[in-house]
Amino acid sequence: MAMYTNHPVSALPTAPPRETTAHLLLRAWCVFVIVLALGGVGLVNATGPVVAAVVAAASAVVSVVIWIAIRPPMAVRRLPWLAFGYVAWATASLAWSAWPAASVLTWLLLVITTFQGLFVGAVLTWRDVVRAVASAAKWVVGLSLLFEVAVSLLVRGPLLPGFVVPSAQVDPILYWSRDNLFDGGRIQGVFGNANLLAAVMLVAIIVFGVRMASGAPRRALLIAWTVVAGFLFVRAGSATAFIAAAFVALVLGTVLVMRTARRPGERTRWYLLYAAIGLGGGTALWLGREAFFGVLGRGADLLGREGVWADVLERADQRPLIGWGFSTPWISSEPLIDGWIVEHGQTVVQAHSMWLDAYLQLGVVGVVLLALVYLAYVWRSWFFAVDRPRWDLRDDRPHSPLTLLPTLVGALLVVQGLTESGPLLLWGWMFVVLFGAKIKQTPFVGHGAGEMSASIENGRPQGS
Repeated sequence: MAMYTNHPVSALPTAPPRETTAHLLLRAWCVFVIVLALGGVGLVNATGPVVAAVVAAASAVVSVVIWIAIRPPMAVRRLPWLAFGYVAWATASLAWSAWPAASVLTWLLLVITTFQGLFVGAVLTWRDVVRAVASAAKWVVGLSLLFEVAVSLLVRGPLLPGFVVPSAQVDPILYWSRDNLFDGGRIQGVFGNANLLAAVMLVAIIVFGVRMASGAPRRALLIAWTVVAGFLFVRAGSATAFIAAAFVALVLGTVLVMRTARRPGERTRWYLLYAAIGLGGGTALWLGREAFFGVLGRGADLLGREGVWADVLERADQRPLIGWGFSTPWISSEPLIDGWIVEHGQTVVQAHSMWLDAYLQLGVVGVVLLALVYLAYVWRSWFFAVDRPRWDLRDDRPHSPLTLLPTLVGALLVVQGLTESGPLLLWGWMFVVLFGAKIKQTPFVGHGAGEMSASIENGRPQGS
């Protein structure tokens, strides 16, 4: 006989799982760390190198304290040992450096950047890493647009670093902002450099796209942020960034096609097809570089880069095996650097190629180590993106859009590294360490020791 009862059969209603305040603060700190990496050049322009160095060092100390307090799970054998090898060789170069003071200062920056990359990857899950990069990108995009608008509306003229309004006409290369927002010229954002602005805007477009593909909330706002980043990217007018964007699109298309393969042999023909497209496109670009760069308002020698490369090679060949000593970037006050290569009356502080920079500073040994770092990174990030996640007998799990971020950023860095030295420092090197270490430590999104412990701490079930 059925009986009436006041006791419900179902479980009592509970509040939805929410992130703890501690974890929200942790992710906010990681966003700040990534903002420093993405927009560090802007901080130098605003406050000067001394203040920027103090902020970088203080941020590293805070991250060390947080690391000790959290003690995130780390498999020692899965650390990015190749990247550590490059750092170790840079450390060894202090013994024979031709510019010891510059080597010590820039080595500290390299160590801090390497540690911060490890820190962010260790304390955040894959989903939180992507969210943190997206949030940091929003800050840099917003600050760059706000800065250019403020210069055009309030200063109404060029602006020098340190918020100094020039009293006389100087070479435009010295300007923090050229006040070009409303006159159609190239803009530079908070970086004071159009090429750096374009590269970071491309990172922003990539991570915003990944967030939208993964079903992030407030899609309309993400689209708006993407439009703003795209506007700044186009207005920067960087030839290298345009080529990088085309290569990123090619890599994205290749990954999506590879994901459709059902049999091992299917990927082979796609690899051959895309290799032919890549080689053919690269050859056509090189042979037609005069016409291509002419359309972009550049010379075929990429604004004198070939001359810089020749000078760098001439000096690097004097110490081909171990190099002249680590210094990324170059310090213009060093006697061997000051006045060595001059453009627009200013001493050049990079080789405009990460490979030539590594050869000059660390010799053939450094180039080999750097090549191994990037080869390992590209290899792991590629299969992280194209392979279906599988850690048991089940082979029908869907691909996660989050796995696209490392390989697309890697494509950008590979192209940028041909004509810029940016991938050797700040966000370029941080992302190589961060994503490379994260893939080794946690090769599956939402699954693994690091993902599980962080999910429990957040108050979310594993894989959510």
